[in-house]
Amino acid sequence: MREKAKNQCGYCRSLQKYVLGILEIEHIIPKAAGGSDNEENLWLACRLCNSYKGTQTKAKDPATNQDVQLFNPRRQKWTQHFVWTNDSTHIAGLTACGRATVLALQLNNPYAVAVRQAWVSAGWHPPTEDVEDSSA
Repeated sequence: MREKAKNQCGYCRSLQKYVLGILEIEHIIPKAAGGSDNEENLWLACRLCNSYKGTQTKAKDPATNQDVQLFNPRRQKWTQHFVWTNDSTHIAGLTACGRATVLALQLNNPYAVAVRQAWVSAGWHPPTEDVEDSSA
């Protein structure tokens, strides 16, 4: 799975080689919400994204105030739902799913933005390779 996920977080796209700590195996549909341990329900997430996601599967789209499913990194293409803004330090949602996920997972929290600023300065960010599961 790490190879299929290109060793990056499915949500904020942080690369394993730049993250302190091992990227975690994340349940897209949490076990507490009826999700399974089947590979189709697992993906990589950094500690911050996984912690903020918790047991959430839906969140409110701030533009419509409607509950929508969170982004599924195994089934959806990141670039169709998100874009890098502010010199590649912030993630903006392009769709209801993207906007809700940005807020629910706090993808632009101060720690993530500060780290991205350093990565941009070093020429390490944003990631250029898009990840899409071939089974989708």
